[in-house]
Amino acid sequence: MKRFSMGLLVAGLGLVGSHATAQDLDKAVKARQAVMQLYAFNLGTLGAMAKGQMDYDAAVAQAAAGNIVKVSSQNQMAYWPQGSAVGEVEGSKALPAVWENMEDVGAKAAALTEAAMQAEAATDLAGLQAAMGAMGGACGACHKSYRQSD
Repeated sequence: MKRFSMGLLVAGLGLVGSHATAQDLDKAVKARQAVMQLYAFNLGTLGAMAKGQMDYDAAVAQAAAGNIVKVSSQNQMAYWPQGSAVGEVEGSKALPAVWENMEDVGAKAAALTEAAMQAEAATDLAGLQAAMGAMGGACGACHKSYRQSD
């Protein structure tokens, strides 16, 4: 089965939600925040293993990486409607640049999926550690460009 890359669907984000209600926008922001929490939860497990803060367990690592692959492969267009940037919807941290640079957002999202696939395929701690750099880099690159800092 071919995985559906988030990068492919991000290209269409600008077409979503031009007529969304305030309630729809709020729901979309909450949904994408939930997605980010799923990323963070699974990355936390992988990061703890990679840093030696918890014992490496190949099955647990592959499950966590697989979760990231699955979440990043979902069609997330509905979570990113126009009008849901920071300052437009309470709780949003997405910068307006998201909707201005869809190609770059898609590339960064695809990089996360690819790195997570590498982590999922890792069979030892060294392989996980190598993939963690790429996953952290993908997340950080997107956040740096498209997320309001705290």
